[in-house]
Amino acid sequence: MNRNITMLDGAVGTSLWEKTSNKVPVWRYNIEDPDIVRQLHDEYVEAGAEIILANTFSANRPSMHGTDYTVDQIVSRAMELAHESIDGRAKIALAVGPLTGLLKPFGDISREDAYDYFDEQIGAGVKGRPDLIFIQTFMDVEMMKIAAAVARKHDLPLFCSMSFAKSSPKKGPRTMMGNSVADIVRGLSEFDVEAMGINCSMGPETALPVIREFSKQTDKPLIFKPNAGKPTLEGGSQFDYNIFASETARAAEVEGVKYIGGCCGSNARYIAALKAKLNKE
Repeated sequence: MNRNITMLDGAVGTSLWEKTSNKVPVWRYNIEDPDIVRQLHDEYVEAGAEIILANTFSANRPSMHGTDYTVDQIVSRAMELAHESIDGRAKIALAVGPLTGLLKPFGDISREDAYDYFDEQIGAGVKGRPDLIFIQTFMDVEMMKIAAAVARKHDLPLFCSMSFAKSSPKKGPRTMMGNSVADIVRGLSEFDVEAMGINCSMGPETALPVIREFSKQTDKPLIFKPNAGKPTLEGGSQFDYNIFASETARAAEVEGVKYIGGCCGSNARYIAALKAKLNKE
């Protein structure tokens, strides 16, 4: 395999839903069905992933509102499960996703509250000894900047990836909140991120122009983690894993791309096929 590329894992949420008929917020599985979390981590390492995501993506206080669970309980258990499963075979990323809702004035979340929510989640995760913090699937660079400011309190490498809604020949790629690649690169410039890029929302073919735009805008190592087509309600994908591998592997040709994996709809079979494809190139 091209040693300029580090293999990432695939989806956590949709892949966990594949393993159970009990479709609940996936952070609950850390307590309620830990075996499937361990199993998924192990599958990704066996498939060739060199960095895996702990099951902490949406483990924040607003997501747990109305339950008896605490952020510290869920996040701490997620980190324990990751270490138990990985046992030093790969690096562990503390996954941090966006809050449900928008920052004021577009929504009801104040910047102060957002900071507190991320501080609680990231603080609990860092105690669990991750190798890096991976802030991902954000659609608003202003919210990502708040999460990045919290992450920068800790001496860990920081990955940041955004989710894009569309791309046009005239305006280029944009997130749901209208952020361009240039907006994102500029917004993250003060946080000394280790790598940045795109995950979720788009399949590999549609996402390739986005990562090419990142390559024009920054010298930072780039992350490419597209969806495997359109995920189904059962957690799988309508996208053939060999087609996904072929199309996703094309990102390795883009200047600056260092980290490649999958997002929604991609399970360990997709990552294994992607690694095999990259090994041939």
